[in-house]
Amino acid sequence: MIRMMAALRAALAATVWTAGLPIVLVAVGGSPIPASLPTAASVQAWLNNPLLPQYTPGTVKATAWAVWALTAVAIVAVGVQRTRRWQWARLVAYLPGPVQGLAATLLGAAAATTAVGASPAAHAAAPATTAVPAPGHLAMSTEVTLAADTRTRAPDRPPMHHVERGDTLWDIADDTLGDPHRWREIYTLNRGHHQANGYALTDPDEIHIGWDLALPTHDTPPARRPSTTPAHGASTPSNTTPAPHPSIIAPQPAPGTPEAATPSTTPATTAPTGPTASVATGEASPSAPATTTSDQPRPPASESTAPDHGANARQDADGGMTLPSQGWASLGLAALIAAVASLLRLQRRRHARLGFPIPARLEPQPTPVPASLAPVDNTRVRRMATNDEPHRPATPALAAPIGLDATGNEVSLFDLPGPGLALTGDGAESAARTVLAAALATGVNESLEARPVVVTTTDVLARLLPVGTPPVGLDPDQTSFDAERLIVLDDIAAAVTHAEEEMIMRRRLLDTFDLDSITALNARTDHAEAQSPYVVLVEATTRHAARLLAVGAHRAALQLHPVILGTLDGIPAAETAADGTVTDTHTAELARLSTLAAGDLAAVLSMLTDTAPRPEPGHDIDLDPAPIDAAASAETVPEPIPARATATPAPVRLRVLGPLMLDTPSGPVTTGMRSGSYTVLASLAVHPCGRTLEQLAADLHPDDEPKAAGNRIRTDISTLRKVLRTATGNTEAMFVNYDAASRRYSIDVDLIAVDLWQMLTAIHAANAATDDTTALAALRKAADLYAGDFADGNDHTWMNDHATNYRHQLLAVYARIAEILESDHPDQAIAALERALEFDPVNEELYQRIMRIHGRVGRPDVVRRTLRRLEERLADLGNAEPSEATRRVAERQLRLAATGSAGHR
Repeated sequence: MIRMMAALRAALAATVWTAGLPIVLVAVGGSPIPASLPTAASVQAWLNNPLLPQYTPGTVKATAWAVWALTAVAIVAVGVQRTRRWQWARLVAYLPGPVQGLAATLLGAAAATTAVGASPAAHAAAPATTAVPAPGHLAMSTEVTLAADTRTRAPDRPPMHHVERGDTLWDIADDTLGDPHRWREIYTLNRGHHQANGYALTDPDEIHIGWDLALPTHDTPPARRPSTTPAHGASTPSNTTPAPHPSIIAPQPAPGTPEAATPSTTPATTAPTGPTASVATGEASPSAPATTTSDQPRPPASESTAPDHGANARQDADGGMTLPSQGWASLGLAALIAAVASLLRLQRRRHARLGFPIPARLEPQPTPVPASLAPVDNTRVRRMATNDEPHRPATPALAAPIGLDATGNEVSLFDLPGPGLALTGDGAESAARTVLAAALATGVNESLEARPVVVTTTDVLARLLPVGTPPVGLDPDQTSFDAERLIVLDDIAAAVTHAEEEMIMRRRLLDTFDLDSITALNARTDHAEAQSPYVVLVEATTRHAARLLAVGAHRAALQLHPVILGTLDGIPAAETAADGTVTDTHTAELARLSTLAAGDLAAVLSMLTDTAPRPEPGHDIDLDPAPIDAAASAETVPEPIPARATATPAPVRLRVLGPLMLDTPSGPVTTGMRSGSYTVLASLAVHPCGRTLEQLAADLHPDDEPKAAGNRIRTDISTLRKVLRTATGNTEAMFVNYDAASRRYSIDVDLIAVDLWQMLTAIHAANAATDDTTALAALRKAADLYAGDFADGNDHTWMNDHATNYRHQLLAVYARIAEILESDHPDQAIAALERALEFDPVNEELYQRIMRIHGRVGRPDVVRRTLRRLEERLADLGNAEPSEATRRVAERQLRLAATGSAGHR
């Protein structure tokens, strides 16, 4: 109530000042607008000596109105800063020096009457030498900001701050530490620590009311702030230092812990990487990092800033990853390419054959992702919004992401202002590859209007692809349902003409429907003229400059996006360094562009070609021969499936089919286990012969520095041993053995039973059975052991490829059960196949088998419904359609029903 009354008084005072003072001034001195304009001579005479008697009344009158105007602006600015605190500070920074002081004084006085405690306006009221903070980390919601008052705990604990409404990290550092720039230390000190409401501080812009934040000691010297130059030519006073945005501050991962899991007090001092490292770090690191123990949660591997090792990618602190080719991809681009990989995996699942004998192997399915892009595949689950239905490939949130802006946010090619984008500098070609890949990979599993079309020339495409690669489109045989999306023309004249024709066609289309934009046209459902975004990628040429500018002038309305290799007057240029950093740009939205090597682009185009929807010949279960297990005849010997020496049940059971779990005779293990302990067991379950520490690190922590990853794995193994000894009462057991000769860790098969091994053993028994009864019992046992995808819920790419193999084996199990039951128990056979569809609803052969049984028992309507269900499922795979073979199976069963021969075949 007190604050409300103070606010009302402040509002009343502001209203009286802004509205009442002009009335007084008009009553005393008359209107500020002169009856007639003064001459130039009289103005010059007044400026030379404004205090002469004849000029004094006018000077006083002008000064009074100026003071009122400045104060009114300050009062308005206070209100604005309740939501956007940085704008006034920036405005003051651009005012002339003498006016800065007056404005700051007036604003400070106004802020003192309108705010309780510190407020956004207080920063602008500081002297002109105070640094103007960068806007990004100050634009917080009032629902998740910090309060200004602090509380101090016992002397042996660090001072604490209780979070309330109405303040920011900037305010906390200013009020408690005497330096607002030390907000980074508060953030570093509390980062990742879970609070009472279950959340943790991971982003300076998301801080919850009610949290208790530890504060650095007051005598800790603040980190030196590096001098920075505002981007895009904005001037800043030479004695100010903008604070860097939190998005370019390096994350501070938790320290490594020894295998014994003893408390550690090693400070986390990971330095940032990438081109913004100097801005983020300065010349001194934040003080007093939080002490951690082995029981504290660790950050995910995606937050590591360790250098590359091997062929793995490094995820940088500034929102991207370095590829093996030394290219750099923002996380948005990585997620987009990973979506293509996800669609490619689903396409392979669609065509998988279900033969017998069933190939029961531990080895994974071959990955569909080329080695040069394999690290990007790790973002598939970690960075994209996933769908509840596993047969649907996830869709990235942003179309055509090409890089980051100054605040670390993803930038879409389609959201840039101006008539187009010109790429110059050492990284121009690498950035152009990004534009091409990002545009073509956008919308691969969406409707047609979401899939951009790119027009370029043979010369440009040859420059961007590896030497000797044919510069052709994605549909060279012209079989795709969606036609060609990469149109390659002979020269720039043809490309520009093509763009002009597209512009004219789209404009006429809008005129026909009396609309202003392609976006509005695509939103309608009363026509079939949906138009995709259109990108023209050509080299700079003065001869066609005017024509390109004319196309770019309609960019927003017609979704036409010129991208120029080189400088072209009128097109905003981004001078790009080899690492993608934009060193000079007229497009303020760009700070760094993703860069791809020629081989990376070729790999993306190859994947896109494989995912394009086109007529598929498919295979016919009645006419095509059963598939041959190619892996069984390979020269490499697969790892044997372990078998226990005795029939006595193992004291521990590991479940890797479905969510990772451990069971003991006393019940499931629910407490004390690290998540890393489970993933170590999952890796050892698919490699029963054992894994070295380096191999485990490559599997589980590919982004981490090898030594740190090894320490984490040793701690995870120590933890699982301790937990299992307690759960089983066997204080001497190791559970995970270590062989010093081979330096391999492996699961003790006498102490831990693995459901995956049991399933594969049952499949082997079914393959070897000499009668259907024995085979059916073994197959049902195998099916019962499968509770879900391998390590369901985890996001390691290698797990996905293993899961694909085991899922395929399960489908073959159900298909074999249906074959055995089909003649005498057709409904049971159908039930088995329907159960298989619950695990993989896109496999065409399952639908063929279901239609065949329904057709043989005379159910043509069910045959039609089954085919329609398959069509709906495949529509989610980039608008694919059932293969020709699947349609033939349906037609054959419908003919059987029509001729009355059903049930006799």
